[in-house]
Amino acid sequence: MLYLYRVCNLKRVLTSKLHMKYQDDNFYIERVLNGDSSSYAALVSKHKNLVFSIALKVLNNREDAEEIAQDAFVKAYHSLKSFEKKSKFSTWLYRIVYNAAISRTRKRVLDTTPMDNYVINNYSEEDMRPGVDEVDKNEQQVLLGKAMKNLSDEDNLLITLFYHGSNSIEEISSITGLSASNVKVRLHRIRKKLYDDMKTMMEHRLN
Repeated sequence: MLYLYRVCNLKRVLTSKLHMKYQDDNFYIERVLNGDSSSYAALVSKHKNLVFSIALKVLNNREDAEEIAQDAFVKAYHSLKSFEKKSKFSTWLYRIVYNAAISRTRKRVLDTTPMDNYVINNYSEEDMRPGVDEVDKNEQQVLLGKAMKNLSDEDNLLITLFYHGSNSIEEISSITGLSASNVKVRLHRIRKKLYDDMKTMMEHRLN
């Protein structure tokens, strides 16, 4: 572990504010597997924000989340030869950090929710949008930020994986262990809650 920290300067990379244009993950993976250990720093820098976000939303403690994030990157580094590229590297990595965070809490935080076809088939996302789309994009972002603070940690994690991590339903299912149908239902309900909360804040502002 200490060797990896020296080679990749993991803590420095995790706290760096530098932005760069990244290659595809497999580019760096191949370089690492071919002996260029320093290329792993690019993978750390590329995925550090969402890895930390996943850990923080599960653990709700910054120090624990930082430790879990570092441990997850170390574990991924040592297991890189076993990565078969059947899924995206990010999905594989997020699964590692998610499992590590769950192990730290010693319980699963994402409970299963029964499939509710009525909700999916009879309440479209378009029904939620009227009113919210009437304000400009900047104000929408402010309202959305406030609405997300009202979500549970579990729901916040799912919506973060879906939108900020650009993960598919199937990838989120692989990361969290929830069924794909369960993920779909929960994301739908989360979006509905976000729109409802945003509309309520708008109404209070006008009254």
